[in-house]
Amino acid sequence: MTLFELFALLRKHLALVIALPIVAGIVAFVVSMFLPNEYTASTTMYVLSRDDAAATTAVTQQDLSAGQMLTNDVATLIKSDRVKKDVATKVGLAELKGYKFNVTSSTTTRVITLEVTGTDPEMAALIANSTVEEISTVATEVMKLQSVNAIDAATPPTNPSGPRRLLIGVVGCLGGFMLAVAIVVLQDMLDTRVRSGDEAEAIMGVPVVGHFAAMDK
Repeated sequence: MTLFELFALLRKHLALVIALPIVAGIVAFVVSMFLPNEYTASTTMYVLSRDDAAATTAVTQQDLSAGQMLTNDVATLIKSDRVKKDVATKVGLAELKGYKFNVTSSTTTRVITLEVTGTDPEMAALIANSTVEEISTVATEVMKLQSVNAIDAATPPTNPSGPRRLLIGVVGCLGGFMLAVAIVVLQDMLDTRVRSGDEAEAIMGVPVVGHFAAMDK
């Protein structure tokens, strides 16, 4: 099937192609209204190595690379099961299931940003701040760092960060459109009727020599 034939087919079933995406988008948006709000608490921290205390004013590229590697290691360590388990115990939870961690580290500094997302804004902020405290302890023990210090402590967010209901509705519309295209194409493939002289010539391999006149039903 060529692209022109597909467009012609969609135009033939224009009502379905328009109605199904609209219905799917509305359904997706309505369903998203029943999803609980999510809140994201953010905190930043700075990685301090033991070598920084004796460092001179001259900083080499090797020093920068080593510092960045330490930062990446700490960012990875934040997501470890040990840290999450200890943080859960500290905040009084059995586990941190339902809370999402997003860790980003700068490519030119030792600053790490931690975002904790959950349905409880107070608990999200508490988990973020407790993680900074715990990662400082674990990094000092495991990596022999000087410390990991909080720059900006997390505060309970007042505005929800998700779910992005409008985006969910748009995705529902796109899904409905793809479903409509699939239905139209599948229906056309399963329809084996001969609807024109050109189709008859293509199927039989012989020319059409005449047509019956159209008659009223």
